[in-house]
Amino acid sequence: MSEEVAGPARAESAVASADSTVGASPRLFSGCCAYSYRSYLTHHKMSMEEFIRKGVELGVDGVDMTGYWFESDQPAYMASLRHLAFKNGVEFSGAATGASAVQADPHDRADVLDKIKKWVDVTESLGAPHLRVFAGKLPSGATLDQGISWTVEVMKPAADYAGEKGITLGIEDHDGITQTADVCLEIVHQVNSPFFGINLDITHFKPSAKADGYTQIEATIPFATHTHIREVFDDGQPIDLDRVWQMFAKGGYKGYMSAEYEGKEDAMTGVPKLIEKIKTLCRKYSTA
Repeated sequence: MSEEVAGPARAESAVASADSTVGASPRLFSGCCAYSYRSYLTHHKMSMEEFIRKGVELGVDGVDMTGYWFESDQPAYMASLRHLAFKNGVEFSGAATGASAVQADPHDRADVLDKIKKWVDVTESLGAPHLRVFAGKLPSGATLDQGISWTVEVMKPAADYAGEKGITLGIEDHDGITQTADVCLEIVHQVNSPFFGINLDITHFKPSAKADGYTQIEATIPFATHTHIREVFDDGQPIDLDRVWQMFAKGGYKGYMSAEYEGKEDAMTGVPKLIEKIKTLCRKYSTA
């Protein structure tokens, strides 16, 4: 299989099978990922409780609880975060696990599946509806076909397990095999579950002669389960956020447009600026 694995025909077929609500009135909500404050969370200058309160201060509709900085994965801790969010009127747009499905060893793939199932349970305890998952990079000597096959092998049962709890998995178009829309669509097509889609980070698609970043964003919107927003593509080119919001509105997207800030400015001043742009665009293009 070539690098552009799905091809236009596959992409069109996948889009045609998207949820029937696509094309209806868009509902775009502002959000913020805990990852935006990673320098503070990593150095224990901010707790996840403080991040929830920061969401109130920012005035966002929901927060993405990146699980890397949880103090515990036990139900009692999740319940405390869930209660704090409720008391402050903050929704959880989702959680995340960092396990990568592209593993050559079948025992390693089984281990990744177990980890995802564990984090589905954590997500359920947290009261969040969505869990972000990853494919990962190809090991030396492996082919793209193999990477896709390994990912699907893990994600099919993972989506079945998540679906039993009403939780949706979103595979991120992140560093590794999922940096083209075609591969993301192929994985979604093969997993073939209403509880599996794409955690669409608008910055990560690698442009090709056939499809630039905007084209690939638009192709995957029908399968977007959650969205990450920055202002610059990975190659350093600025992103026309208004153009992006127009595409999400046209696609009838319903969900969170969550800031995942990685700018050079300190997060305490940089994140609020990005959030204000997100809120303005959500008001402009959403029917919510």
